[in-house]
Amino acid sequence: MTIYHFVGIKGTGMSALAQVLHDHGYVVQGSDVEKHYFTQDALERAGIQIYPFGKENIRQEMVVIAGNAFPDSHEEIERAKELQLPVIRYHRFLGDFIEKFTSIAVTGAHGKTTTTGLLSHVMEAAKSTSYLIGDGTGKGKKDAEYFVFEACEYRRHFLSYHPDYCIMTNIDFDHPDYYANIEDVFSAFQDMAWQVKKGIIAYGDDEYLQKIQAKVPVLYYGFGEENDFQARNVEVTKEGTNFDVFVRNTFYASFFIPTFGDHNVLNALATITICHYENIDVQIIQERLKTFHGVKRRFTEKRLGDQILVDDYAHHPTEIRATIQSAKQKYPNRSIIAVFQPHTYTRTQTFLHEFAESLNEADKVFLCDIFGSAREHHGQLSIKDLQKLIEGAEILKETDLSPLAKFDRSVLLFMGAGDIQKFEQGYEMYRKNEGLFDK
Repeated sequence: MTIYHFVGIKGTGMSALAQVLHDHGYVVQGSDVEKHYFTQDALERAGIQIYPFGKENIRQEMVVIAGNAFPDSHEEIERAKELQLPVIRYHRFLGDFIEKFTSIAVTGAHGKTTTTGLLSHVMEAAKSTSYLIGDGTGKGKKDAEYFVFEACEYRRHFLSYHPDYCIMTNIDFDHPDYYANIEDVFSAFQDMAWQVKKGIIAYGDDEYLQKIQAKVPVLYYGFGEENDFQARNVEVTKEGTNFDVFVRNTFYASFFIPTFGDHNVLNALATITICHYENIDVQIIQERLKTFHGVKRRFTEKRLGDQILVDDYAHHPTEIRATIQSAKQKYPNRSIIAVFQPHTYTRTQTFLHEFAESLNEADKVFLCDIFGSAREHHGQLSIKDLQKLIEGAEILKETDLSPLAKFDRSVLLFMGAGDIQKFEQGYEMYRKNEGLFDK
């Protein structure tokens, strides 16, 4: 009996893939650090065993799936090689696995996790669909015809995939520890485009995606009239956003989403485009869009007294701007307080001024120390370099979160890709200890 052992099973992609394989009837287990991560909750509910790292976890008859964060020198990977077991990197395994289905990859610098979640939510109501979302959510169906999955461009890992369809949400410069510039990022997406088998759905208002060449049809979506699928008559309400969709300048249907911001309209439009292409009934699309309330760590809300706390993965200037726009649209009568933890010194240095510009759109900014990577050398850069560029910005320490309590009836946006959640959790505990819940 083959056992799939995941080295680093708490990673978002790894956790999701483990759930998919488990649902498809495979025997799955994994190992990781003992610190609790939200991604392990679904694994535990599924009864998937998680062990602390140790070479004794590796036994005969195993196939080892290795997370990309772990080197070949990791004790479990070395033990697997001693036993001559197959050791397959996450993206390589996924690249082979998707060949069993009509596969839909979702990629882009921003929006891919939410779009993958939204498309999965719509598709599973119309077709037998398995899916893998980059927030640690995975679901497998043994009779699945379709497989929707998030495809990350970091280190060009998505070039391990040859999907039937690919949604490209945008091209932007990110991961400066790997990509040299925006042209380097574009070249990776162009290489990906050549590998798509049936069709590409691309954001047409993106100047770089307009240049994409492919062997398959490219359908463009966006707000501009030149797009194949265009969103018009966007109306923001208290409950969400209404908009009309025109297909090549002919009215198609009206839609409502219970979310806010232009980026969420575009995520929905990408989903509508691929579903239309695959002949999914418009009424199913409309109904499922109404009932989608997001993915983990993407504008995840919690009310605390008269404040609203939002947990969001935003870690790039473009994403910060979109998150602030969403908050302003949903809560036009509240102050928007940004609590931001930069992720990696490399990204902070590269986008220092862009971070300042996007954060300045909030009413007040608190900055947390940079969440660094073990692989980088940060030199003299510190959070104070960003603070200098933002008027009135304050440094927030985990040991004193009381300044956040001063902002009555405000929206507190906790943003970052590191461990920003500890600041939100610490603040919740502070309010509880101070008896501030009812104030």
